[in-house]
Amino acid sequence: MESTESDRRSGRLARRLYLERLSGYWLRGAGYFAIALFCLIVLTLVHRSVPLLAEYSLVQMLTSANWDPSQNQFGFLPAIVGTIYVAVLSMLMGTPIAILAAIYIAEYAEGRLKVVVSSFIDVLAAIPSVIFGLVALLVVVPFVGNYLAPTVGSSATGLGIFTVSLVMAIVVTPFIISLSVESLEALPNELRESSLGVGATKWETIRSVLLRAAGPGIFSAVLLGFGRVFGATIVPAMLIGGQTQIPDSLFATGQTLPTLIVSDFGELMSIPITQSALIFVGLMLVVVVWIFNFGAMLVQQRLRRRWQY
Repeated sequence: MESTESDRRSGRLARRLYLERLSGYWLRGAGYFAIALFCLIVLTLVHRSVPLLAEYSLVQMLTSANWDPSQNQFGFLPAIVGTIYVAVLSMLMGTPIAILAAIYIAEYAEGRLKVVVSSFIDVLAAIPSVIFGLVALLVVVPFVGNYLAPTVGSSATGLGIFTVSLVMAIVVTPFIISLSVESLEALPNELRESSLGVGATKWETIRSVLLRAAGPGIFSAVLLGFGRVFGATIVPAMLIGGQTQIPDSLFATGQTLPTLIVSDFGELMSIPITQSALIFVGLMLVVVVWIFNFGAMLVQQRLRRRWQY
């Protein structure tokens, strides 16, 4: 009997070890597949961008403001400037609101109110971006064109950099809020109790202890929001005006790198050099996002070492 029971235990242990090894192989394979897929995408974009890079100077294309594929003019500067404007303005408008809202939900809201507010944030995050664009066309565009722009002495139709930035700030705010709330709620209660126990107020505890401890997580949430704004397509395509020019004001129309692909995708894609130019825009997006994420990862690791609790 003892020998039979021992054999059963040995068999169960062998199966568990086999399944664990098998799971390790699957996980390792999934990681390698993700790396291979990324490399394949980059290599494909590089290969399709070679015709453009072989014929035109990279520096000239990045610094030229002339974009006219029908005349073989490929100046990316207006789209680059428009992308930077939209990304920076969106994050400046959305990040403070998102962090303050996350602090309220995680540290101040209680009971049913917290459930209702959290559910509302989750619903906002689940709404497709195109719905925000449609509502903005009906509400935000007339407001900006008829009221806000004239107030600051600018004439505008309502379509432009500021409108896109405002709507994208609304789009990404729920994501930043949700991830920031998770980072704050994941902190042990001992941190709060220790700070309050030495006489700190609740706000002092949040500002000096909790935000430092949850800083890397909140930083990651902001990065994800930035990535979504940087690569956004449908909302900018609907609201930015589609004019390939360097914006002379926040209310001017413009173009971003993703909308440049959308606006010229179609018949112009049958022209090899134009197709190569649009694919090169995609390559720029991938490279910039990778560089930004890699740098942000280094900053995040440094924050973890500095703000560890």
